[in-house]
Amino acid sequence: MEQPFSTSKVTVEFFDPHQVYKLIEPGLIPRLPLKNLHWQSHAGPLRSIDTLHVELVESGSDATPPTTANPLQRTDSVASRDDGFQTQTVGGRAGSVEPAEATAAPARPAARKQRHQIPGLRRTPYLKVLFVRIDDNDSYKSTVRAEIKEWVKAHTPGKDSLKKSSKQEKHDAFEWLIVHVVIPNTVASTQPRISRSETSTGEKSSASIWKSSSSTIWERLRTDFNKSSSVDRVSQIRIGINDVPYDILPRVVPAVPSGYQETPEDTKNAWQDLVNKLKSQILSSFDMRVTQYEEDIKEKDSQRPLPGWNFCTFFMLKEGLARGFESVGLVDDALVGYDELTVGLDSVVQEQAIAGSAEEHGGALLPFTDDLKKVAEGALASLSENGDVEAVDLEGHDDEAVNEIAISSTKKPYRDMILANNVSVFDFRCYIFSRQISLLLRLGNAWSTQEELLAKLKEQQESVLHGVAPRHPPPSTAEDPEKLDMLAEICRRTLEFIPALSQVMRKDIMCAMAEEQEASKGEEQKPTALVPILLEVIDNIVASFAFSVAQQILAQTSTKALPIPPSTLAPNDGQEQKSSIPEPKTMMHPARHSSLNPRPQSRQPPSPGVFPGPGAPELPKQASQFMKPGLEDLAARRAELYALSRNILEERGRERNWNGGWPDVPVLGAASLEDLQDVNLHGDQSGERGEEKGGDETDAEGSDKENGVEERAPCIAGLGNRLIKTALDSKEDFYRLYETLTDKALRHYTIASHNHSVQGHMADLAVLKFHLGDFNSAAAYFYQATPFFGEYCWSLLELSMLCMYAKCLKELDRHDEYVRAVLKLLSKAASAERERLEERSSLRLGPGVHDEYPESLAVKGFLDDILPIAKSITNQEFRVPLAKFLYSMEIQGSPEYHDQKDSFSLSLKLRSLIPDDLPIEKAKIRLSGPREIWVETTDVKVIKPGMNTIKLDSCVIVPGNYNIDRVHFYTSNLILHFEKDANSAPHQSSELLKNPHVVLFQRANALDISLGATRQLTLDKNTNLDLVLRSGWNQIKSCEIRVRAATGGLRLLMHEARIVGSSIGFTKPPDHAIFSFGEMSRDTAVTIRFPITLESDVPYVSVKVEVFFATEHGSFTFAKTPTVPIALALGVNVQDVFKHKALFSKFTVSTATNSPMRLFTSELIQSDAYDSSFGLPPDGPVLIFPKQPASLLYKIRRKPNSVIGPKTKKTMYLKLLYSVLQQEIDNQIEETLFGDLKETNLGPYSRPLLATVLSHVHASLTGHDLERASLMGELPTGFLADIRWARFFTGIGNVLGTHDDAASKIAEFILGWQRKHSQLEIPTPDEDSSCVREILIAVDIPPITIVHTADIRLQSPAKPHGVAVPPGAAEVVSMNQLLPAVLHLRWTRLWDTTGRPPQDLEFSYEVTAPAENWLVGGRRKGHFVIPGVDPDDRDAEVPLESTPDTEADIPLLLSPLREGWLPYPQVDIREVKSEDGSGIVVASHGHCETDFRNLGETVRVVQDRERVTLSLDSSGPGGGPLILDSETRESEGRVLL
Repeated sequence: MEQPFSTSKVTVEFFDPHQVYKLIEPGLIPRLPLKNLHWQSHAGPLRSIDTLHVELVESGSDATPPTTANPLQRTDSVASRDDGFQTQTVGGRAGSVEPAEATAAPARPAARKQRHQIPGLRRTPYLKVLFVRIDDNDSYKSTVRAEIKEWVKAHTPGKDSLKKSSKQEKHDAFEWLIVHVVIPNTVASTQPRISRSETSTGEKSSASIWKSSSSTIWERLRTDFNKSSSVDRVSQIRIGINDVPYDILPRVVPAVPSGYQETPEDTKNAWQDLVNKLKSQILSSFDMRVTQYEEDIKEKDSQRPLPGWNFCTFFMLKEGLARGFESVGLVDDALVGYDELTVGLDSVVQEQAIAGSAEEHGGALLPFTDDLKKVAEGALASLSENGDVEAVDLEGHDDEAVNEIAISSTKKPYRDMILANNVSVFDFRCYIFSRQISLLLRLGNAWSTQEELLAKLKEQQESVLHGVAPRHPPPSTAEDPEKLDMLAEICRRTLEFIPALSQVMRKDIMCAMAEEQEASKGEEQKPTALVPILLEVIDNIVASFAFSVAQQILAQTSTKALPIPPSTLAPNDGQEQKSSIPEPKTMMHPARHSSLNPRPQSRQPPSPGVFPGPGAPELPKQASQFMKPGLEDLAARRAELYALSRNILEERGRERNWNGGWPDVPVLGAASLEDLQDVNLHGDQSGERGEEKGGDETDAEGSDKENGVEERAPCIAGLGNRLIKTALDSKEDFYRLYETLTDKALRHYTIASHNHSVQGHMADLAVLKFHLGDFNSAAAYFYQATPFFGEYCWSLLELSMLCMYAKCLKELDRHDEYVRAVLKLLSKAASAERERLEERSSLRLGPGVHDEYPESLAVKGFLDDILPIAKSITNQEFRVPLAKFLYSMEIQGSPEYHDQKDSFSLSLKLRSLIPDDLPIEKAKIRLSGPREIWVETTDVKVIKPGMNTIKLDSCVIVPGNYNIDRVHFYTSNLILHFEKDANSAPHQSSELLKNPHVVLFQRANALDISLGATRQLTLDKNTNLDLVLRSGWNQIKSCEIRVRAATGGLRLLMHEARIVGSSIGFTKPPDHAIFSFGEMSRDTAVTIRFPITLESDVPYVSVKVEVFFATEHGSFTFAKTPTVPIALALGVNVQDVFKHKALFSKFTVSTATNSPMRLFTSELIQSDAYDSSFGLPPDGPVLIFPKQPASLLYKIRRKPNSVIGPKTKKTMYLKLLYSVLQQEIDNQIEETLFGDLKETNLGPYSRPLLATVLSHVHASLTGHDLERASLMGELPTGFLADIRWARFFTGIGNVLGTHDDAASKIAEFILGWQRKHSQLEIPTPDEDSSCVREILIAVDIPPITIVHTADIRLQSPAKPHGVAVPPGAAEVVSMNQLLPAVLHLRWTRLWDTTGRPPQDLEFSYEVTAPAENWLVGGRRKGHFVIPGVDPDDRDAEVPLESTPDTEADIPLLLSPLREGWLPYPQVDIREVKSEDGSGIVVASHGHCETDFRNLGETVRVVQDRERVTLSLDSSGPGGGPLILDSETRESEGRVLL
């Protein structure tokens, strides 16, 4: 592997003439590398350099100190010593610096070395440091200063040279620095850094340096050597006495100490000053070099169109800049430079290929690579001469570990080859890619790069003098975390690099061999005979190289931060894997802990029994833990590299008829694959190879012999990779490595959460296990991977995997799972067949891509195989959705009704998608509607592939609209089922079941049930319902009727049920709403009457009726849920008026609906206590309208001599005989429709026809229409002409016995009936008609204790003069006239029917009148007592009414106050409530009524003036007339003034 540490640091050359470096080294080395440097880029933002490694090289020594040998390091590498901006001699030898003798006085350096013309190959230091020892001022003046000047003159450019420096010298720009090392026990150690005079004045002394002054040595150095520049180039470091070896420490201490002592803070500042100067000087040199490089690159790039421009020279120049960036730690900038060079190389190669001239477009590159040519020639030679199949090493080296490193910048002197224009495109791309990988590894903090970067630093730290403690703690060498996104980028680039380089490599070898063949044309060879072998060798060389590159990158990007799950692969037969196939990474690199090592486990292979089970190889769910940036990307890219390696291995194995199992997978989309032949595309021999792959080996061998070509085994010549060569030694090794690579890719894809790739590789493992006969492991993988491909519509692949999975289960004798797997296989095959049918039936415009579908023969026979196995599993049912096996399913036509039987049949038309015959023991269909009806088959059916028709029968008829929601097919314990989605619309078709709507109707002659209220209704009793059973055409042997309430709060009193009007009786008493009958002949009707009760008032009640009956044709069931209106059609209100001798009751009869009604007769039935009388009855029925009720007035009298007792019936009943007009219309429509139906063949449809017409009549007629019809005696039926009647009879099929559509015929009949009866006559029904109803309403006479009669009688008032009063007219009086009157009071107990003995009752009366009408005088208020009987006197006669002795006449005086017709004053009589001795009010004795005789009578009051004189002008008050004179009328009585 490449050792990039040499190019990851800058070189600092130091000069140590006084041997003081070893004293300063313990303090300097720990402060390296330099940290936190900042450089301002010329074309971008500020660059930050976190760490800058510095290589200290002593002048005159080797530039590269010895390092700890790495077992993977190539000792002859040249690039291991080169660095950015470094010099390297051409030829591959490491460049070195001329050694200089290290004496006390430095010798004059040798003549300058000749610089190379290409700046990218130079190696010069960024900084030159001179370490000097100056003990006192005298030595400085005498010797040291001269030495320093000489050194500066020799090693630094002067002012003139800087101005005249060439570009080459600017590429070598450097800075210099003088470090004064102060030894203890010297005069210099006693001097402060800055003299007091300079400290106090802040200015330097102007005295001459030769004169005695108080300046320190450090100040003199700065004065002497900082004059020419503003940069401070002098630093001073003082060495502690404990840090100097004893033999170096001066023995003489200065006699006059200054008292100065260095503090720790001063020491720290001094070291920090030195470090800062190192940073600034190095960055200054780097900036000058970069500036010059950028100028040169810009200049060279501008010369690209000129003749003679050479890309190799441009490459070296730009790479020098990139290596310079790398040397200071700006790896990102260096990587950008190499990326630009990659694009430039591609552009040059493309231009040369287009133009055909290399010299004019960037210079000529070698057409082929010598090493590749030698490998190919060696492989061919070994095959042609000895027939040896040993692989030839690609690089020609003996070290196997090094050979496996296919990509490295140190394998060849690439830079020398590029400089000499002696490089091929292959080598060029390899070198650029190796440098990119090195930079990316450094950016990713990969382990290889980290160890190499720290190698020199560790060596320098260990080289500290023994026994001397370091003055600064060594830096921490803890590894930085690896950047996984950078490692992922390496893998991504490798995935792009391998295919591209493989093409280049193949073209390179073919070009080399073509040239060789051209050279051998004159010889007696036949190179054309080796063409197939040559192609195979080339394939081996390319495959070996690509495999090695992939394995190398996998090793370089391996990291502990990638939590690879353990492998699910287990060793076969409990043995370890062969050691001949090592782990790919450990074969190339030292073994270390890695997530890529396989972890064989001792557990048994996973079992796919029950999912998910403990034995199933589940994918670890660790994605939630992988939160590190770039982890998933790295895992995915590494997985792709493993997959690429596996593909390379598979391609080589295909030459030996070794594969991963996929070629042997049953391809369901090509049933006749065995009939196909391979086509020869590459000549005879390749065609023979194709036959060898696809056909029988014996046939291939015979064909070879016929063609005169001997059979040969595939060669391995050219395979330089030991791993792939070992895998191709035997089939077992091949499959083991294939399985290992697949497993590694799968585990990496698991970490990357690439579910599709995980499932794909799991399928690869499943197919491989199946191919190798490991059915247990194959079944486990198939169980997990197969559902994924089905979910993502890989139908053909899923079917192939299901076939193999089923075979695995069959081999393992897992019958339960085998049956389920085959059922799934059949369902998937049926699904593919469905798609094929849909595509064939769809409309396609223009040429299109047609999908491939499996042939039915591929899965034929599986069903016959599993049926006996499924039958043997007795404790389990296998339920399969019917939609998986059928394409479509629909009811063919309409229900077929059986003649003379209450049953029907349905024809189910279906299309089977499975290739085998499916025997059906029983088929059932459920109709969901008013009732659930199951329609079943009566015998065994066989469903064949394609179209089938199954006939199903049912003996249950319930009229209504139905939808098929369930279909069940039974074959032993295999159940094919279909359930309609409960959330879908009732009439909505599903994908499988087309048109699930079914209509059942009741034929006219079939058994029928009707329910209605009884014709007579008594309100004070329970309502009775009549249930009528009509047998129709059925000769019933036995019958059972079950009745249940369908309305909430409805109770059926079945224990009171009875049969009405029939001699047929119950075979057993009704029990729990079940009525049982015996034999019943045809056309028989039986009426069952039973009462009901309701918890709340409802207008309608519904009753569920089920009839189970048996005839000679079998058992049948009929069900119906009739609805009966029970709300009263009329309403009756009563108003009572009590008189002294009679009670007048006014009954108001009104309709309760919007329909008029007819009242035929009315009767108030007498009771034991009361009798009634009515006036003249009407001549005919009375029409009652919603706004025009009828009034009935009855006079009720108490029967004479009637005695009220406990058993006396006092309740009277109002009997009304009526009919509702709506019912009359319904009866008339029914009569006319049935009459017309007799003339057609639509008689069986009379019941649904009548129900439909009546529903529209009820919905269309309004109250106004009904009133008009009642008045006109006829109903216009024009509103029925615009209705589309056919749609209400859709689904009932054809007219029985014909092929005519029943819906159309019924629609025509209704329209014809409407035209015939456009004015439907509504005759008045007879009282015996079915539409006439009778109702009895209980009328209770309220018991009244006392009825008072009050009468105000005027005492013959004087009539006004001149007013004529006709006989019998109202009294006429004058206004303000005093009128004497008498209030006559009497009472009666005639209406008291309570039966209690009467008591004395006290009442009060009061005469009141409006104050503006009457002035009432006399006894207006008073009390009177009605006598009772003594309760102890039982023989006392109870007085029923008053006598003259018990009546009262009370005098009154009335005076009218205004003229007009004034009513009599009112008389109010109330009972006086008495109190007992304790003051408690005694309760009243009953209710009393007052018969006010004067009610409705008036008194005429006139003015007392006879004549008035008026003025007609407006002089009166308010502008009215003015009364001038009036004459009073003469009156005979008194007048109130």
